[in-house]
Amino acid sequence: MLKKVLIANRGEIAVRIIRACREMGIRTVAIYSEIDKNALHTKLADEAVCIGPAPSNKSYLNMKAILEAACLTGADSIHPGFGFLSENSNFAKICEEMGIKFIGPNYKLIELLGNKSKAKETMKRAGVPVVPGSDGLIYSKEQAVNLAEKIKYPVMLKATAGGSRKKKKEVKNKEELEKEYDLVKQEAKISFNDDSIYLEKFVENPRHVEIQVLGDEHGNAVHLGERDCSIQRRNQKVLEETPSSILDEKTRKKMGEVAVKAVKEIGYTNAGTIEFLVDKNKDFYFMEMNTRVQVEHPVTEMVTGIDIIKEQIKIASGEKLSFEQKDIVFTGHSMEARINAENPDKNFMPCPGTITELHLPGGNGVRVDTAIYTGYTIPPTYDSMIAKIIVHGKDRNESIAKLKSAISELVVDGITTNTDFILKILDDEDFKKNNYDTSFIAKKFK
Repeated sequence: MLKKVLIANRGEIAVRIIRACREMGIRTVAIYSEIDKNALHTKLADEAVCIGPAPSNKSYLNMKAILEAACLTGADSIHPGFGFLSENSNFAKICEEMGIKFIGPNYKLIELLGNKSKAKETMKRAGVPVVPGSDGLIYSKEQAVNLAEKIKYPVMLKATAGGSRKKKKEVKNKEELEKEYDLVKQEAKISFNDDSIYLEKFVENPRHVEIQVLGDEHGNAVHLGERDCSIQRRNQKVLEETPSSILDEKTRKKMGEVAVKAVKEIGYTNAGTIEFLVDKNKDFYFMEMNTRVQVEHPVTEMVTGIDIIKEQIKIASGEKLSFEQKDIVFTGHSMEARINAENPDKNFMPCPGTITELHLPGGNGVRVDTAIYTGYTIPPTYDSMIAKIIVHGKDRNESIAKLKSAISELVVDGITTNTDFILKILDDEDFKKNNYDTSFIAKKFK
């Protein structure tokens, strides 16, 4: 078992990892930027090391400083959490070369699955359904036009780099395609220094459903069910739930089996998420694979009773999975809301500031993952998410009721949050009737 884990992250996920390590008897090292000196994760870890100024590129993205902190404190492993360096193959490679265990997949798989066109080709070979489109990259406007006419409009032009931030554009006809082709390439070059693009069929009004997977270093793999992440604003998830009400048992079983088969065939280890688009006919298509723990992992933990962070650490320690697919039992329904320091009435403008009073909700089936406290000053430098409220009920209706109750009980004075906006979603009749897709917020809350 690993002895000392450095957490290369901040905020609630750093706190989450520290707590899991403490329960496992593992010592922890927190890193922090100068502006995060009083952050909760620095107080809970066994050791804390300042790694630089507030800007991410000088602190939480500063590989040299983080690795020096690991060496200085004698950490034998690094947990990257999500965001920052969690899907940086170069960082994972350097960790391996230095003899520090990266708690995640091998750097070669991070690199492969981080390239969207290569990931699509890999999944296709592993038998995973993919959206019809180009076999690899598109190298000319003429090639794009010919393929679009073959698979029928609308289509999507997508940059191969950039993850969830990748540049993409829906086009409805040949004229739009010819116009947008050069723009997408140019934007990709500016944003990611890589103008490689690919083309695929645009799936209209889809649901975004992801499958949580675990794979060990001995060839064993399982899935922990699905999460529906369709409630999004500008491609950022707002609410997540499991199980997904759009899936029937046949489709659910097939998606899980396909995901596990893919994990085994590509030799994937640790925790990961295979993300799909599901259309109105319940056909599902591979979208991307996230090679890290997800923000929304708690809803899966609530319905399975499996601690995903602990499993990550056990896998990284070389242990075999202690359970098989048949041992995993799904109970009830879980839902998560992301609480952000932002003002929905001002185009979701971030609202950093000092918390003057704080009350967190509780009760049966209510969990709060957060790193805030009374007197804490939320910095303007990082992501605006300050908490996640997760509930567990016997069914979807009870989860909605519990989440509404929990959010209504939450008090965060001194800053503005998005709680009223989330309550509007939970009160919406279409949402309650499961009549929504990824365009729900854009259509309902213009």
